[in-house]
Amino acid sequence: MIGRGLCKPRFGKRANRLGFLPYLCAVLLCAALLALLFVDLIESWITSMGLSAAMEPHAGIIPPQSVSPTRPEEFLLMPSPLVCQRAKPYLIAMVTSAPANQAARQAIRDTWGGEVQVRGLRVMTLFVVGVASDPGLGKLLIEEARERGDLIQGRFLDSYSNLTLKTLSMLSWARRFCPQAHFMAKVDDDVLFNPNALLHFLNKSRNPYEQGDLYLGRVHLHVAPDRDPASKHYLPAGAYPPSVFPDYCSGTAYVLSRSALLKISLAASASPLSTPLPPEDVFVGLCARTAGVLPSHCPLFSGGPAVPYGRCCYQAMVSVHHVSPREMLHYWADVHSSPPCSWLSQRASLGVCKVRAMLGSALGLEQGL
Repeated sequence: MIGRGLCKPRFGKRANRLGFLPYLCAVLLCAALLALLFVDLIESWITSMGLSAAMEPHAGIIPPQSVSPTRPEEFLLMPSPLVCQRAKPYLIAMVTSAPANQAARQAIRDTWGGEVQVRGLRVMTLFVVGVASDPGLGKLLIEEARERGDLIQGRFLDSYSNLTLKTLSMLSWARRFCPQAHFMAKVDDDVLFNPNALLHFLNKSRNPYEQGDLYLGRVHLHVAPDRDPASKHYLPAGAYPPSVFPDYCSGTAYVLSRSALLKISLAASASPLSTPLPPEDVFVGLCARTAGVLPSHCPLFSGGPAVPYGRCCYQAMVSVHHVSPREMLHYWADVHSSPPCSWLSQRASLGVCKVRAMLGSALGLEQGL
């Protein structure tokens, strides 16, 4: 009511003094609408202003120049070593999954992981797991690998504390068996990933034939190590002395170009692993910094406030975290149930989703991703 009173045209002696208010309100309304349509670009600009540009060495990581690329890595299960030579994927999605998450893996196969040709480019999806503590579950993994041919199993116990080992295994496999892929996406198995939106963004933002370093995702800035021994993210000062981590991409989903994958993988394979291990996304950020690869922020990746569902919004998003198998099947079917949204509908829906996510986070209605 107050805003309406201020913007209402006035007559009489005060008109000259307050006659500008309707115009001011119109300008503010237009600015708000423009901000809503381009909220992702505003977010990207704000984040890029906070990125650290200095390339300083960090303790505990060996420079990639001293790396031996022949350190052996063992895989208990894997597709044919020639799978990438035969498929020649432009983009390979490596999904980190727990042995018990068969429903999540199947939901991915039935949705975005089933995409093999996107914008005329070959896409391939594989799953990375560790060793199951339950022998019965281990047998089911062997059967799944035989039937599906898309499982990679490293020789380590699959647990939360070993996620960094899973990432090491993933990077090593991609470097050794799929070096021809132009891009590798690391994706969690509770993420709704959108290869079409990713390739659209990559083609828009860079020359598709350019072979530069790219480490792309939702960038976390100036994060301090967790020094609480009771926390699952605990990292003592002895394992990592600096007070903040280098900027890194959220581990829910990020993308590496071919050259960035090679550099980061070599740095990771040479890194002396501390006890306890750093969080896997932090570890990749440390290796990227050592390898001279800076992260790039893309607002179309989740990894911050939870993004509420909107059909046109999800058509634009590259990744959305915390999606159950049932939701993944429903969202994917709904997003593809009718023709693509118009540019204006997509921009407006994306803006509404982003604003709702920020409001929800600010009011404590949703957990950050």
